[in-house]
Amino acid sequence: MSPVDESRFERAASRLLEQSLLHIDARTRSRLNQARQAAVAAAARPRWWRAPSWMPATGALAATLLVALFLWHRQTPGELPFEVSHTPEDVELLADSDALELMEGEDGQFYEWAATQSDNGASEG
Repeated sequence: MSPVDESRFERAASRLLEQSLLHIDARTRSRLNQARQAAVAAAARPRWWRAPSWMPATGALAATLLVALFLWHRQTPGELPFEVSHTPEDVELLADSDALELMEGEDGQFYEWAATQSDNGASEG
């Protein structure tokens, strides 16, 4: 719709609304006026959370909760949520598909036993 069409539409809608207001009976006008007055009165009533005396306390509470939530979920950059106890040799073993196949085969128990023996021998010597 072009701006000219919009302004024409707005003028026509405004005229139609004004004409419809002329045909409203007194009872309906009275009810509409009462509803409007009730809405204005309800909006004017102070709410406890919007009271000026509560604003600083509410703001401080919201800020405290926000900081607590931020600190609770924060992790330092580079920190892992778990402890890494793998050696570079373990990573090389996992990267080598042939070694992984040997570990999965029947010889896996032998390789585990040999690893414990080499660890024990290195600590004794």
